[in-house]
Amino acid sequence: MKLVKKGAEADIYHTTWHGRKAILKIRRPKTYRIPQLDARIRKQRTTRESHIISCARGLGIPTPLVYFVDVKRSVIVMQDLQGVVVESLPNHVISLFTRQMGQMIGTLHKNAIMHGDLTTSNFVYNRASDTLYMIDFGLSQNTPKPEDHAVDLRLIKEILNSAHPHIIDTAWKSILRGYEMSVGHKQSSRIKKLVSEIEGRGRYATVV
Repeated sequence: MKLVKKGAEADIYHTTWHGRKAILKIRRPKTYRIPQLDARIRKQRTTRESHIISCARGLGIPTPLVYFVDVKRSVIVMQDLQGVVVESLPNHVISLFTRQMGQMIGTLHKNAIMHGDLTTSNFVYNRASDTLYMIDFGLSQNTPKPEDHAVDLRLIKEILNSAHPHIIDTAWKSILRGYEMSVGHKQSSRIKKLVSEIEGRGRYATVV
């Protein structure tokens, strides 16, 4: 195994699964938590993540195939997509994917799923199959609340603004167009309004 990423939520490794290249995701115990509580949290998050990955795939969103889940050990083995993260692509190429990203986000929200970590590093493009994938559902949850969906969209807007400032205006508009294609004009307008309200609260909030 080769460590790919050591994150706050889980560690990611390159491995193999029955002769196929695979990704191994392990949620390590957190020593600052009560052991029984820690075990329950890791078990719940592992179960939820694997379930939502499969649900998203069932909705037509390209995601990694889940090969194996060990809830007791908080382990998920999944397909290695062998692609490039969208974040690392040139800005003009990223712009080509933004409408599709918006459609994928909208499809999740329409089906009461919040991704929870929408960044350009959580979309992977596989050139061989010409497929854009959505990955890393570690913070995802089932929620029909429009406020949660607005938080999801607000995050991807923040990422575009900080990591890809030269395309923020066109990329954000393109994501919203794709989003509206999935959820419809009425719901899209409602979520966009909530995004603006969230931005307003952040802009004018004061520390007491």
